[in-house]
Amino acid sequence: MKIAFVGKGGSGKTTLSSLFIRHLTANEAPVVAVDADINQHLGAALGLSDEEAAALPALGAHLPLIKDYLRGSNPRISSADAMIKTTPPGEGSRLLRVNEDNPVYDACARTVRLDDGEIRLMATGPFTESDLGVACYHSKVGAVELCLNHLVDGPDEYVVVDMTAGSDSFASGMFTRFDMTFLVAEPTRKGVSVYRQYKEYARDFGVSLKVVGNKVQGEDDLDFLRQEVGDDLLVTLGQSNWVRAMEKGRPPRFELLEADNRCALQTLQDAAEDSYENRDWERYTRQMVHFHLRNAESWGNAKTGVDLASQVDPAFILSEASAVPQPG
Repeated sequence: MKIAFVGKGGSGKTTLSSLFIRHLTANEAPVVAVDADINQHLGAALGLSDEEAAALPALGAHLPLIKDYLRGSNPRISSADAMIKTTPPGEGSRLLRVNEDNPVYDACARTVRLDDGEIRLMATGPFTESDLGVACYHSKVGAVELCLNHLVDGPDEYVVVDMTAGSDSFASGMFTRFDMTFLVAEPTRKGVSVYRQYKEYARDFGVSLKVVGNKVQGEDDLDFLRQEVGDDLLVTLGQSNWVRAMEKGRPPRFELLEADNRCALQTLQDAAEDSYENRDWERYTRQMVHFHLRNAESWGNAKTGVDLASQVDPAFILSEASAVPQPG
């Protein structure tokens, strides 16, 4: 399953992402974690030191390698330079699997050991002064979108993406790439404001959206969230001494996380697994093509000098069946 965590800055989105990743690993699920936030904190939340987190390779810096690998022998793509972040796969494209070795993972992913196993972690890379103005930060996140467009995952595999905070998550079609989106909201007016924005966008694209109430301290907080988000409220988490210790860089073993919060994380996993039953590969591929054609017309054709609509393979539908091993 592909899972996104979204929410306003400070909502606890990254913390919840890291707890969910730890929970999945404790349940022996293969996990690829992606830090796609403008503030790169997922590595630290997973226990990396500042030096280790800073040493993570930036996906955006390896975009030429990613494009060249994913292009494969697809005859509709004239060159890697003609690929943009929304370029869809077609016959001959190389696809990524969660539990495999490939050049993209070799260059862009690092293994992170947790209490109960290990995961692959990838990061867009930090926001720098060179990203101001013409070089937009979203070009970095584009490497994530391109990988997700070419990634095939099964029901017992997880790709967990810590998304950019707030409404920036809608800057591309990447918000449609997930089986389940968990929106982390505090019980405040500002906390639910992003929910209203996300709900509006999600409605038009069939995005599965559930709200995770965070920092809930009592019935009044719970009642507020119920009134504001209704049936979209999936579960809530309260204050956590375990999380406080983690934020100080001294987390206990994950098995010591409070029982109520462990149960809440299991509720998230159950919801994610249920969402897989509704996966529609045809709709997924159709949405991918929709955003590619829109980007081609608005800026992609002019940037590449290529008619990017010709990259669309009308006979190709991304699915587990299409992920056959390819040489090279």
